[in-house]
Amino acid sequence: MNVQGRIETPDNDDARAALDVLRAWAAKADPVEVAQLDPAIARLLPGHEVSNYPDLSRDYDADFEADETYKATMPDLQNGPSSLIVGAHTRIEHVGISNFRLPVRFHTRDNGDLTLEASVTGTVSLEAEKKGINMSRVMRSFYVHAEKTFSFEVMEAALDDYMDDLESFDARLMMRVSFPVKRPSLRSGLEGWQYYDIALELIETAGVRTKVIHLDYVYSSTCPCSLELSEHARASRGQLATPHSQRSVARISAVVEPGEVLWFEDMIDLARAAVPTETQVMVKREDEQAFAELNAANPIFVEDAVRAFAERLLADARIGDFRIVASHQESLHSHDAVAMLTEGETFASASVDPKLFATLIHQG
Repeated sequence: MNVQGRIETPDNDDARAALDVLRAWAAKADPVEVAQLDPAIARLLPGHEVSNYPDLSRDYDADFEADETYKATMPDLQNGPSSLIVGAHTRIEHVGISNFRLPVRFHTRDNGDLTLEASVTGTVSLEAEKKGINMSRVMRSFYVHAEKTFSFEVMEAALDDYMDDLESFDARLMMRVSFPVKRPSLRSGLEGWQYYDIALELIETAGVRTKVIHLDYVYSSTCPCSLELSEHARASRGQLATPHSQRSVARISAVVEPGEVLWFEDMIDLARAAVPTETQVMVKREDEQAFAELNAANPIFVEDAVRAFAERLLADARIGDFRIVASHQESLHSHDAVAMLTEGETFASASVDPKLFATLIHQG
């Protein structure tokens, strides 16, 4: 039956006739064909009738506004009663969001400002009788302060806001950035941007707040044993030999004590003073030769590295407890040489993340 163009305004008889055609077709058609034409037609099939469920609109209403009355009717399962809790009714130490990104301004040691993309992790504690939290409140609290030049004080304001909003006792806020510093080459006079993975962490536990700076420092480590053996081969047999060295990463985590500011640049300078063989950015032949000489002047085992960093941290009154995790990614072996050194109770732990050392890599 083809009525197209014959009737401009169908009447009831036309509608019934068309409905009979649709039912006859739908009864023989494949369910996929029915769904492709219009899922509502499936309700015409025998046994599929739904008498109390209306057809739903398939058009997005861009002009619809959710007023306060409407929002009050919306379900909120995360803030539901404890009867909805799945699993054990126990306290959760941290629940929230990770890798929420936004641009943030930072103040530098030389009294300048720069805007960096920051990756934010925000978590709060959840008591045993509560179902969950509204994750978006973490982001909303952070956005209120994101336009300000950042510091631990502004992070504290954001932490205050979302702890109040979520009615939590303990909380943690972490912000990760890639911090650029212009570094000169060793001899050629060239300059290039070195990028440092840095994180600021603000922790509140039982009403006590702790501020932590994390720095990933990338350096070259020449094996002292390999250096001595290479020199022995040259001296005793006239044999050319080269000591093995490798790209290495140390993650330095330091609690910031109240008082004088501990700048990002201060942490970087501290690491470089402890282990001066930082990887280079801009290199000409004279710089490459200089780097080989610098490595030969500073051969270092992984045990030496963590102790060298610790010596500098212990000497800085702005730094309290700390942890140093280092990985020398061996060019001699198919495994890495690793070490961890902690000072104080903040980072003391009988157990470590099974993949902790595997995270000490330099992202290219």
